[in-house]
Amino acid sequence: MVSQPIIPVVTEVNTCRFPKLTDCTLCPRECHTDRRLDKSGFCGSGTGFHIGSICVHKGEEPVLSGTRGMCNVFFTRCNMRCIYCQNAQISRNRGPIMGREMTLTEVVEQIEEILETGISIVGFVSPSHVIPQMCAIIEAIRSDGLNPTFVMNTNAYDKVETLTSLEGMIDVYLPDLKYMDSDLAARYSATPDYPEVATAAIAEMYRQKGAQIELDNEGLIRSGLIVRHLVLPGQIENSKQCLRFVAEQLSPEIHLSVMSQYHPTEAVRDHPLLGRTLHSEEYDQVLDELDRLGLNNGWIQEMDSSTEYVPDFSSSNPFEA
Repeated sequence: MVSQPIIPVVTEVNTCRFPKLTDCTLCPRECHTDRRLDKSGFCGSGTGFHIGSICVHKGEEPVLSGTRGMCNVFFTRCNMRCIYCQNAQISRNRGPIMGREMTLTEVVEQIEEILETGISIVGFVSPSHVIPQMCAIIEAIRSDGLNPTFVMNTNAYDKVETLTSLEGMIDVYLPDLKYMDSDLAARYSATPDYPEVATAAIAEMYRQKGAQIELDNEGLIRSGLIVRHLVLPGQIENSKQCLRFVAEQLSPEIHLSVMSQYHPTEAVRDHPLLGRTLHSEEYDQVLDELDRLGLNNGWIQEMDSSTEYVPDFSSSNPFEA
């Protein structure tokens, strides 16, 4: 008989609200992998806390960063496979990546050291495949008597049932809305069902949080929903469709972050579209649609932002290059 190691997450957090990681159906992939024994699921993840970086990040929307920045926890691996991913050093599903295995205690101690500097927001980046680990961290920090704002920064490739289980635990949802074109989602991210999955997921986030955001006396977010969209070169109609979904199917009052920061990675240098940065005329077309739809809440970027958000996860702070 093969011995079965203990699942670290199960021993440190009540996971009754989640599917068992012995038969993982946590995300829409529903791989049914026993994550204790191997890492053959789509994300290639096990059951522990494998972290790419825990750092102060000042490059987020003003209500998240303020003047001090926020504490971001970057999990490794991903349940998508975006060929242009800026975080490929830590997000690849297969092969070597940067990052290290940590205990729950080590993760919490590192976060709390950052919180001691006066930072009050903790973001979890790409947690869709590690929801039990994220919840273990949140519960441990709250059990220590701390109450920062917890942000789920997700690609929105999430199951509605999983998000429903997080109601009352996550303060701020920060989803990407990448695609409304299933062919594009398949070609660029290996997720042909992304439009239907992500729109249902964001609709659930909207059900929980509504369109209005709650700010503290420093102008930092305490609760709410912010939908991000990265405009991709040559895919302006896709961007317009994403904006139309938010305005017409949810609410024109939702806060949006429409980003021009796309920067080609080495993996797509020779791609006919993704091998270049965004043209200003392309971004202007998307902003015109933003205005036409009456989407007036949120943030846009300068065109030179493409060089400002490229991380290097070999550094102790990937964004301080």
